[in-house]
Amino acid sequence: MGKSHPIALRERVVAFVEEGHGHREAARHFRVSPRFVNDLVILKRETGSLLPRRQGHLGGGKLSAQHAWVGERLAQNGELTLDELCVELCGRGVIVHRSSVGRLLHRLGLSHKKKPAGRRAVAPGDRAGA
Repeated sequence: MGKSHPIALRERVVAFVEEGHGHREAARHFRVSPRFVNDLVILKRETGSLLPRRQGHLGGGKLSAQHAWVGERLAQNGELTLDELCVELCGRGVIVHRSSVGRLLHRLGLSHKKKPAGRRAVAPGDRAGA
């Protein structure tokens, strides 16, 4: 997410528009986008404030209510793939992409590696004793 423009700039832009100048003229004068000026005037009209609105998603996501269930399901059967978890979640009425399930597992500390670091497969010609 980008950083919000300073309040001082916001105040100067709105004051410039309220003096009777156009939105595009204000955008050129302060070197900001016309969209920013339009949104700022609307924000001032709706809220009476020039504080930036909250950025980002306002919830925990589709899977926020499923944390406990996913943890229990993996405790029962730890060999589930992301696709299998997606199908089971779909049966519970939650349709999500496998990457979302992967991020949930990572947040829960349940990421899975197929082989431990010390037991990786070795090419036949690369063995130490051969």
